[in-house]
Amino acid sequence: MSVFKDSVKAAKRIGQTAKVVGTTATRWAMGNRPPTARLVRQTFEELGATYIKLGQFIASSPTFFPKEYIDEFQLCLDKTKAIPFSEINRILIEELGPDYNRVIFSYIDQTPLASASIAQVHAAKLVTGEDVVIKVQKPGVRNILLTDLNFLYVAAKLIEAIAPKISWTSLSGIIEEIQRTMIEECDFYKEANNLQEFQKFLDDTGNADVVVPKVYSHASALRVLTMERFFGVPLTDLDTIRKYCSDPETTLVTAMNTWFASLTQCNFFHADVHAGNLMVLRDGKIGFIDFGIVGRIGEGTWKGVSDFITAIMMGNFHGMADALSRIGITKREVDIDAFAEDIKSLYSKMDIMEPDSTVVYNMHSNEEDINSILMELVRIGEDHGLHFPREFALLLKQFLYFDRYVHILAPELDMFMDERLSMLQ
Repeated sequence: MSVFKDSVKAAKRIGQTAKVVGTTATRWAMGNRPPTARLVRQTFEELGATYIKLGQFIASSPTFFPKEYIDEFQLCLDKTKAIPFSEINRILIEELGPDYNRVIFSYIDQTPLASASIAQVHAAKLVTGEDVVIKVQKPGVRNILLTDLNFLYVAAKLIEAIAPKISWTSLSGIIEEIQRTMIEECDFYKEANNLQEFQKFLDDTGNADVVVPKVYSHASALRVLTMERFFGVPLTDLDTIRKYCSDPETTLVTAMNTWFASLTQCNFFHADVHAGNLMVLRDGKIGFIDFGIVGRIGEGTWKGVSDFITAIMMGNFHGMADALSRIGITKREVDIDAFAEDIKSLYSKMDIMEPDSTVVYNMHSNEEDINSILMELVRIGEDHGLHFPREFALLLKQFLYFDRYVHILAPELDMFMDERLSMLQ
């Protein structure tokens, strides 16, 4: 019976997808013809959760997609219309039991703090008095993701069979990676484990200046994650941060050193350190939140990344090119000298590096610049026959986020030369 119900839901979802695509095609035929990348992005947003996440994957994956799509999908925000609390209540009953609002929570704010494609977040208070947030998975999301992604996987396989040259970009492999990432995001047990494992990393390294939300296991399940509520501000709110701590620069150094240390001393790294996920709390401590997206680096890739960072510190363009050639995947021999010259031209053009080989970042604070630098670097690599693992793109993007925070909180700090920073330890 369950299989039959799932089949019916899958058929219904495919019908919904066909309807949206058909409507888009009709508008196109009637003359409403925006640029292709914008049309695809707008269609993805109409199609909902899976395609919004796919759009975000495209936005953060210059390794795989053309620049015009990367640029357009920066606008694909993971913010959706809130669903009624009655539907949230049904999920809470299914996951925590019919008496959850009496034996677990003393209060739940029915107006959400945030609503994204996969989950909705509500403020609450436990019966024991702790302030918490409840992350609740929206109804039917997992089934929609599986249906959509299975459909996309079959389509990708057909495209690869029809056009064998496309197999170098491995469309089906990309879909498999997206599926793995999204399904992990639907398993709140995994996110809870990530939080607890990161806390263990903090404990093992004696780091008392950084905290992650405590997980309340008795109030959590596969589709519900109840966490300690943090009160603070994003890492970019300099004026408020000055009220919470006397030295914003030292606070930033602590946040960066924590993340750098996690690259080698934790089983994963936080792969989405935008300002909303790094908070400065009222007591001056730094809060890392939202561990739904994490990255893992293989030993070989990390050696290449370490050498790449060392080369940046030394202003060694040839070393950068050599390290990137070892990180990337290629079917031909890379001309390291020519690659190095192209990297040097990129840095000079974007005023990131001075001619005397001293690294001086001077990046604007908006995310468009972050992605522009990342895309240009990856594009140059691809011009030389390299395809980079997505983990590397994620890793590099986090470095660029931190460079943004340096620009705001500590403009005199050189993130590749300051002795307080331990990115290579």
